[in-house]
Amino acid sequence: MYIKRDMENVISRLSGEYPAILVTGPRQTGKTTMLKELMKNTERVYVTLDDLNTRMLARSDPAMFFQLYRPPVLIDEVQYAPELFTAMKILIDRDHRPGDFWLTGSRVFRLMEGVQESLAGRLAVLPMSSLSQNEMYRKSECPAFSPDMSDLVRRQKDTKAVDAQEIFRRIFKGGMPALASGAYSDLNVFYSSYLSTYVERDIRQLSGSIDSLSFMKFITAAAARTAQLVNYAELARDCDIDQLTVKKWLNILETLGIVFFLQPWSNNVLNRTIKTPKLYFHDTGLVAWLTRWTSSDTLEAGAMSGALFENYVVSEISKGCQNTGSRLDLFFYRDRDMKEIDVILEHDGKIWPMEIKKTTSPKRTSIEAFRVLEKSGIPRGTGVVLCCAAELSAFDSLNLIVPVHLL
Repeated sequence: MYIKRDMENVISRLSGEYPAILVTGPRQTGKTTMLKELMKNTERVYVTLDDLNTRMLARSDPAMFFQLYRPPVLIDEVQYAPELFTAMKILIDRDHRPGDFWLTGSRVFRLMEGVQESLAGRLAVLPMSSLSQNEMYRKSECPAFSPDMSDLVRRQKDTKAVDAQEIFRRIFKGGMPALASGAYSDLNVFYSSYLSTYVERDIRQLSGSIDSLSFMKFITAAAARTAQLVNYAELARDCDIDQLTVKKWLNILETLGIVFFLQPWSNNVLNRTIKTPKLYFHDTGLVAWLTRWTSSDTLEAGAMSGALFENYVVSEISKGCQNTGSRLDLFFYRDRDMKEIDVILEHDGKIWPMEIKKTTSPKRTSIEAFRVLEKSGIPRGTGVVLCCAAELSAFDSLNLIVPVHLL
């Protein structure tokens, strides 16, 4: 069963503007499936560079490759033949046709370097993650999450309320299309195969020789620290590797679209802020599997429930931005006085603070830290507490209580 992706509208729009579109992201997130769905009943042809004979032709004779596979074309796993980029540039500059080239690829350094050198100004790059809550459970499309009251009211009319137990079921299952669609039912088999077959193969491309057991130990230790400040020394000690390797491997996971970081927010006035980023995973199902939770109920009652709930909320906001082609600058705040704000959205010269609580009834103390932003000199927008409440409500006109099922 195909699950409609929010990014489809972005791709259709950009295909009328850019000659080439590259959809990047981890394997098994549905990049190729989505593009194949969009090319149905069109003249576009499909070719995959997973086929070794096709890959050899693409690398040895790009001109002949495009004689056989004329635009408009969808080229899958294009990172295997960066030699194609120069040939694409020649065709683009000759024909000037928007939408001629649809490309998919994992976000490896070699691929992005080739794109930047050959197709600068001719290519739209769209990162794609696993399915969002909006794609899996909402009947109609929504824009990226915004703390605007009128937008939240519209969302509530179109969204079925769910309880905390259902939210943790979603967290535990994650958003990988093969699991969400029911193609696979065994999470253990799926994630084990995913790491050993797909992720490890890409990691070896980036890092050369790598000890699989050491890397598995590392990614598990990283998952156990999701929604926390990155601590290179602790990760190095727990995995018996040096800090340089920790930084290198985290960089690889970010490049492959497995993890992402929130940077700390600060300005010239608030100068007591810390400088360390926080670590998050794009897919909470992978975190739950790595940290060995056996069910959503044990996860909800367990020691990591708060961290995984925060990871879920932040990743959903991030996916909403990706899928709609929006730009939302997300940060967090923490200072040396231990004042902390989970998420700060900065946009159009304003800042919107957000606190994340897994409770159904947040207290007013949840928004006390928002007051620190009054000293920043930057206009403050509506504050938000994202939680497991059943309905949209508010503490006052400036601070809202928002159920996470509205993300």
